[in-house]
Amino acid sequence: MNAPSIRRAGLAGALVLIAGIGFLAGRASADQPHMVAALEHLKAARTELEAAEVDKGGHRVKALAAVKEAIEHVQKGIEFDRHH
Repeated sequence: MNAPSIRRAGLAGALVLIAGIGFLAGRASADQPHMVAALEHLKAARTELEAAEVDKGGHRVKALAAVKEAIEHVQKGIEFDRHH
């Protein structure tokens, strides 16, 4: 194979990969819009809690742990629904 053929094959492979990822992401939001929205909000909350000042009497740390656990549960719920 010459160099242009290798580049075209690599580009085609990358496009297939991107299309597959896009399909899966689109499927997740199409079939479970509320769960996906909740997941996005929880991730935003996690980011805000991580950026908040540390001294909150331990409540920021507990809230952060609860949000991280909620993210895990929402992700598991999405996956469960996809397989059942």
